[in-house]
Amino acid sequence: MKTSISQNDKAQILDELKVANLAFMHLYPGDSANRQPVHTVYGGAQLFKETTITNLGKVAQRTLETYAPNFVVLAKALGLPKHDQLPDSEDDTQNLVQRLAALSEEERKQHEAWLPYTVYEKVKAKLVNEAVEDFRIDFEDGFGNRPDDEEDATAAFTALEVAKAMKNNNLSPFIGIRIKPFTEELKERSIRTLDIFVSTLVDATGGKLPQNFVITLPKVSIPEQVTALIQAFEVLEKNTGLNEGGLKMEFMVEITQSIMNSDGANPLRAILHAAKGRCVGAHFGTYDYTASCNITANYQVMDHPVCDFAHHMMRVALGQTGIFLSDGATNVMPVGPHRGNDLTEEQMQENIDVVHGAWKMGYDHIRHSLWHGYYQGWDLNPAQLPVRYAAVFSFFLENYDAAAQRLHNFMEKAGQATLSGDVFDDAATGQGLLNYFLKALNCGAINEGEIAPTGLTLEEIQSRSFAKILKDRMG
Repeated sequence: MKTSISQNDKAQILDELKVANLAFMHLYPGDSANRQPVHTVYGGAQLFKETTITNLGKVAQRTLETYAPNFVVLAKALGLPKHDQLPDSEDDTQNLVQRLAALSEEERKQHEAWLPYTVYEKVKAKLVNEAVEDFRIDFEDGFGNRPDDEEDATAAFTALEVAKAMKNNNLSPFIGIRIKPFTEELKERSIRTLDIFVSTLVDATGGKLPQNFVITLPKVSIPEQVTALIQAFEVLEKNTGLNEGGLKMEFMVEITQSIMNSDGANPLRAILHAAKGRCVGAHFGTYDYTASCNITANYQVMDHPVCDFAHHMMRVALGQTGIFLSDGATNVMPVGPHRGNDLTEEQMQENIDVVHGAWKMGYDHIRHSLWHGYYQGWDLNPAQLPVRYAAVFSFFLENYDAAAQRLHNFMEKAGQATLSGDVFDDAATGQGLLNYFLKALNCGAINEGEIAPTGLTLEEIQSRSFAKILKDRMG
C-alpha cells in the first residue's frame, strides 16, 4: 500500500499534537469523581450552634408531617405525575396508603401511584437519615454588617461549635463558611473572619478540618480576589500546621462582570485558574445577579431568562473542569403566617395554602435547575428541605426504568463492538447514563439494591468511569 508520509514526519507531527492534546486534557480533566451534594443550606453565623444541623432535620420532619401528612397531599401540592388520579377524600387516601404499604416493591411499581408514594417515602427517610447534605455558616448576607468585636466573637464561637459537632458527629457530610467579599470596602473584615475561624477551629481540633470543608468567596469580580484568598490559605496552612492544600474554596457568580469583563471576555476560566487547583465549586447568586441586571424585585426569580443565560455561560466556561456548579435559592419561604396552637380552621387553611404555594414554587425552580444540568442549589429554611428532596427524587425516578434498560442495552452494544474489534465512539452517551445513576445513588433517589436492572455492579457504578468499566470487562 502506497504512503507518502514518512515515519519520521509522522512521528514529529503526532509528537507535537500530543503536547497540545495533553495540555487540553490537563485543563479539562472531566467531571469530578467526588460526591456532589444536592444542596447547600445557608444559615446566619450568629445562629449556628453544635446542634444546628441536627435541629434543622427535626424541623424539616415536623414540616412534612404538618403540611403533607401523606403522599397524596404532597403529590397534589407539588403536581407530581399522576397526582390528578389520586383520591380527594381522607378516607380514600388512608385506604390507598394502607394498600400500597402492604404491597411488595415490584407490585407497587405496577400501580399508578408508585412514583408519588415512593418519592414521599424516600423523602421521609432522607429527612431522618441525612436531612442536610451541605451547610454554610454565613458571615455575609445572613450575618450582615455588625461591629468588628461582634463578628470576631462570632467567628471564634462558631469555630468552637464546629469543633464540638465534629467530635459528636453532628455535622453534615459537607460544611463550610461564607466570608464577606474581597471588595475594597470589606476585604480586611473578610480575611480577619477567615483567620479567626480557621485558627480557632484548628487549635480546638488538634490540627483537623471537617471532612469536605470549604470557604465560599462571594461576589467575585476579578481573579485577583481569588488570588488573595489563596495567598491567605497558604499563610494559614503554614502558620497553623495544616497540610499544604488542605483549605479549599468555591466562588460565587453574582454580578454581570463575572460573566463578561471589561475586555468583553468571560473571566470565569481566569478566576478558576487563580485558585491554583483549590476550587471545588462555583455557585450562582440569583438575587444579586438579577439585581445587577436591573431586574425589579418582583421578577428576581431563579428561572428568569437572564439567569438561564448566566447558567449556560458558567456551564460553557467551566464544564469538564472538575468543579461543581450550583444554582441559587427560592427566596419565598414555606412558612405560614399564623403561629400558635389555637388556630382557627381558616387560619390553618391559610397556613397550608401559603406553605403549599411556596413548596410548588420551590419545586418548579429546582426542576428547572435540574433540567438545565444544575444538580445542586441553595436552601434557606428547613421547611424547604422536603421539597428539595421531592424534586430531586422525582426527577431521577420518573425515568428510572427506562434509563436502567437503556444503560443495560448500551453496555451490551459497547461490549459487542469492542469484542468484534469495532470502534465504539459513543462513550459520552454511556458516561451520561452512568452519571445519572451515580447522582441518583448519591442523593438517595435509589439504593444499592436498585441498580441491578442496569446490568452493572455497585463497584462498577462507583468506579464512575464508563471507559474503565468497558476496559475491565474486556480484560
